Amino acid sequence: MVEFEFDIDWPRAIWISFGVVLGLAVLFIIHKFIGTFVFGLFIYYATQRLYRRVRRRVGQRSVAAGISLIGLALPALLLLGYTLAIGLQELNKFVTQIDIGSDSQLGRLLELAGPYLELSTVIEDPGSLLSDFGGVETVFSNLGGMGLVTQSLESLLRYLGIVGTGLLHLFVMFALAFYLLRDGPRLRSWASNLTDDRSVLVAYFAEVDESFDAVFYGNILNAIITGVIGAIVFSLLNLVAPAAVRVPYPALTGLLAGAASLIPIVGMKLVYVPLTLYLMVLATTSGEGWWFVTMFAIVSLVVVDVIPDLMVRPYVSGGKLHTGALMFAYILGPLIFGWYGIFLGPIILVLVSHFVRIILPELVTGESVEPRTIHPATVAAEPDPTPHDDGESDVDDAAQSSA
Repeated sequence: MVEFEFDIDWPRAIWISFGVVLGLAVLFIIHKFIGTFVFGLFIYYATQRLYRRVRRRVGQRSVAAGISLIGLALPALLLLGYTLAIGLQELNKFVTQIDIGSDSQLGRLLELAGPYLELSTVIEDPGSLLSDFGGVETVFSNLGGMGLVTQSLESLLRYLGIVGTGLLHLFVMFALAFYLLRDGPRLRSWASNLTDDRSVLVAYFAEVDESFDAVFYGNILNAIITGVIGAIVFSLLNLVAPAAVRVPYPALTGLLAGAASLIPIVGMKLVYVPLTLYLMVLATTSGEGWWFVTMFAIVSLVVVDVIPDLMVRPYVSGGKLHTGALMFAYILGPLIFGWYGIFLGPIILVLVSHFVRIILPELVTGESVEPRTIHPATVAAEPDPTPHDDGESDVDDAAQSSA
């Protein structure tokens, strides 16, 4: 009988077990806040290029990161939130008009978004908060009534709970983006020192970083900008539209145009071309409004489609990612994971794609992973000679530029 002897290094095994427990705890926390973390990662990549420009003019990394986030990300996020609030209200009206049951997928989605629908009503029309209590006159005439006070407190606490939760997630997003902007080079340097095959790990992270930049700064940021522009433009067009020829649910339609821009080649034409045909039918049946149909088609083509495309297209590139695979990541991500799947789907695709392309071939053949030369396109920026706010040298910035 063969006897097996196990020489276990118990101190090392205990530390490994402890590390596994800590890793599982971190994964659990990330799982609970996964949407917040992936959106924070998007904010980081969306402001990274602006941060590099500000960093060349500002001596302190913390100040440069704060200026980048407060100057660009926060106003853009507030505008996006307001646009989404209006779009959510229009989606609710649409579902109510066509009488979709609560057992349908869209009905369950709106049921989950119920508290946010109430909040979006207040954001769109702050005066609606008083209408819940019967209007301004009723509030003042019954100011001493305990029933009204109780109702007011309950409604206020409900809104404060939603707003407080939203502000907490917003703080985590911006904190994550802030520290990634400020300490990103240190994180890359630490990750590259984990193994002996440092150049391989650096090359892998460089490819991942390049693709993340293309996906988040290019494609998704372009979609968000296009959606906000579309919602604003379509809403303004409705102000001058004839009564018989109007854009249905303009904010929601604009947001759908932004989402459609993620689809290669056709993009937002999937939204505004059928909508133009629909307006043509309305103009034909009503006998008026052809001038508006013409103006809508021209404005949609130039302002919503061409101008954002020309402004962002030089930065939009899937890198080494397959266009079809990226499209499916955008489509299947939200279907599998929820709203944050629009970010998480491409993240998984990028990690898997570069692992299969760089690491897997050598692992399959049984050969050692050989060091690779980093592609010049991954060099993000020149080293900044400005001293850091913490008194350190610019070794980190140089490492960032090489990564």
